[in-house]
Amino acid sequence: MINTPEQVTGAESVVWDLSPLYNGVDDPAIDRDMQRLTTMADSFAARYKGSVGELDAPELLEAVQTLESIYDLSGRMGGFANLVYSTDTGDPRNGALLQKVTEFDAQLSQKLVFFQLEWNNAADEYVKHVLADPILANYRHALEADRRYKPYQLSEVEEQLLMEKDVTGRSAWQRFYTQLTSSMRYDFDGQKLTLTEVLTRLYDEDRDVRRKAADSITEGLRTNAMQITYIHNVLAADKASDDRLRGYPSWIASRNLSNKAPDAVVDALVQAVTSNYDIVAQHYNLKRRLLGLDDLYEYDRYAPLPLKESEAFYSWEEARSIVLNAFHAFSPEMGQIAQRFFDENWIHAALGPNKSGGAYANPVVPSVHPYVFVNYTGKARDVSTLAHELGHGIHMVLSAQQTLYNYYTPLTTAEMASVFAEMVVFNDLMQREADPEVRLSMLLTKIEDSFSTVFRQTAMNRFEEAFHTARREQGELTTEQFSEMWLTTQRAMFGDSVTLREEYGIWWTYIPHFIGTPGYVYAYAFGELLVLALFNLYQEEGASFIPKYLNVLAAGGNDYPEKILAQVGVDLNDPAFWNKGLDAIRSLVAQEEALAREVYPDKL
Repeated sequence: MINTPEQVTGAESVVWDLSPLYNGVDDPAIDRDMQRLTTMADSFAARYKGSVGELDAPELLEAVQTLESIYDLSGRMGGFANLVYSTDTGDPRNGALLQKVTEFDAQLSQKLVFFQLEWNNAADEYVKHVLADPILANYRHALEADRRYKPYQLSEVEEQLLMEKDVTGRSAWQRFYTQLTSSMRYDFDGQKLTLTEVLTRLYDEDRDVRRKAADSITEGLRTNAMQITYIHNVLAADKASDDRLRGYPSWIASRNLSNKAPDAVVDALVQAVTSNYDIVAQHYNLKRRLLGLDDLYEYDRYAPLPLKESEAFYSWEEARSIVLNAFHAFSPEMGQIAQRFFDENWIHAALGPNKSGGAYANPVVPSVHPYVFVNYTGKARDVSTLAHELGHGIHMVLSAQQTLYNYYTPLTTAEMASVFAEMVVFNDLMQREADPEVRLSMLLTKIEDSFSTVFRQTAMNRFEEAFHTARREQGELTTEQFSEMWLTTQRAMFGDSVTLREEYGIWWTYIPHFIGTPGYVYAYAFGELLVLALFNLYQEEGASFIPKYLNVLAAGGNDYPEKILAQVGVDLNDPAFWNKGLDAIRSLVAQEEALAREVYPDKL
């Protein structure tokens, strides 16, 4: 029997409790906090504006801690608005609150932007002297790291204008894209389904179902191709304008700076991954033979093999047990933290008609706690997704011991804990499983998850590189131009192992990262390859590795990633480092081939 998204999972009532933030979108405390924040910001500006570069260490400490209290309160409000909105993008009250908070945050930021501008313009000798005071030890890295933006900052008036216009510019277009894509429905066998529900059909054992699902998505995406193309053009032009005004040398430079990732490190990562695309072809050529197909099309990529595990369905309770058991076995502390997400209702897993697709973990602020957002349908990949997002959550809980300034990590190392959590669950299940048929199914799923994280995200990075460059050099792009760039960069990854139909060209339109966080996607590959290297260290060192790993997570963003990771023997500045992770993936594919010969001796 084929399991469908309509099957009861037990997650239908799994919704989060946001009362630690506010009691609802109409909670009067929201307006009271806005008034309070306005007063706090005005007082802060009156006290410090014009004198930041002259403060002694105790005064600077007081200023930074005052800012933290402002950001903590505004972070609660912004976190609440975004969490509520993502569960039901169709409720106008949620949209109105999000817009209200977005506009308020822009006004608040305009009042406070002077502090970073003045700090970055302060004399080097003054900065060196004041940061040498031990009283600022908990803030030294954050204050030093802020100054890396000095060459790219504008005047206070210009910065304020950009913040003001962002509300009706980039932020508005991002919200419109989210509402548009969340409201879209796809025709499938006479039903109107969400994207999440149709995407699930791509994992069906019936090839006709997979093809129909792919065609349904294609037709649905085409209906709004004009609007989504326009949004991409506007935001790509907006980014080009910002980059030009600030003096960033490339479209990706600002993202690398934000990620505390030197351009050379990112270039080495992309070069290493694209140079190993043959791993992808090796796997899919094997899968094509195992499925007995002459050609493997894009809708066949996630086809299950006729194995025992192919039709596995996991209830919410089963998923919870699998994840928690694996976490506890790795580290009781890690297991206990994850347990809190379930026990204290920090997770939203129920499906909803206007719920955003995908999954995320929101750190909110360290004075509260993080929240996890998933769309749970009972598939094996949903279990991996749950582990992934809980990995983020554990990272956030551990790093909450830092000051707010050091709580948030760059995107690159933010993916470290999530991918490591997936590996912990996968490794635990593989060790418990003796049946080679089930092990093959599990290994195939893990390999394809790694491909999605490493190779597909890097191919997406190549797509972003292509369209941002073309937008800057050629002007406004057509849907057909975007689609051709998408097909070109995707085909480079698959080689001749998967046939991508022309219809697949429109599928770039449903990737939200291109809209919300330009340049984000390589962080997934960064995190996955980093974790594969870390997991090898864990397997070599055993239990002694665990406290060092947890200390790395607890460090949050209190130093540059390469310095934090040096504590566990990782050298991010070594260009050859990325090959260690890629070698681990190549090894998984070799294991897959060996198991396939054992399970399918007649096909190989």
